[in-house]
Amino acid sequence: MDIHVFPDGRVRFAGHTYPASLGRAGIVTDKREGDGGTPAGSWPLRRVLYRPDRMLAPACALPVSAIGPNDGWCDDPGDPAYNRPVTLPFPASHERMWRDDHLYDVVVVVGHNDAPPVPGAGSAIFMHLRPEDGGPTAGCVALALPDLLTVLAGLSPDGRLVVHPAE
Repeated sequence: MDIHVFPDGRVRFAGHTYPASLGRAGIVTDKREGDGGTPAGSWPLRRVLYRPDRMLAPACALPVSAIGPNDGWCDDPGDPAYNRPVTLPFPASHERMWRDDHLYDVVVVVGHNDAPPVPGAGSAIFMHLRPEDGGPTAGCVALALPDLLTVLAGLSPDGRLVVHPAE
């Protein structure tokens, strides 16, 4: 079963609708690094990461693993590790996965621009927890913790994130 994301910030899954935060630039059809857009398309879901100091491993059919303080994600298009997990400290530009806020307490790695990564075509596209104020993301899809856990529990291993562009 697929997760459907709509330009108005709705996510539909298994007959239910959830409010979501999307990228500050909305849904884009030509994703570029740093543009703030959520990429339109149908994307595989690779795995789930979580913070073991804040929660138990979520129930999910996808592979699940814990993150630690030295986990990062390279967002430097000029680096060979672009759009890949890295170990910190890391010399190139990167996203820190172990955050002070709760956004990455649960992270679904979305298979956008990863097979293989094209430099500059966007990195670190995730499903993660929604900001407390409901504000936008840098390009990810974000849900409230109870909603994301419900979706993960019902997800099949071949489920996809289907991001619908504006008409």
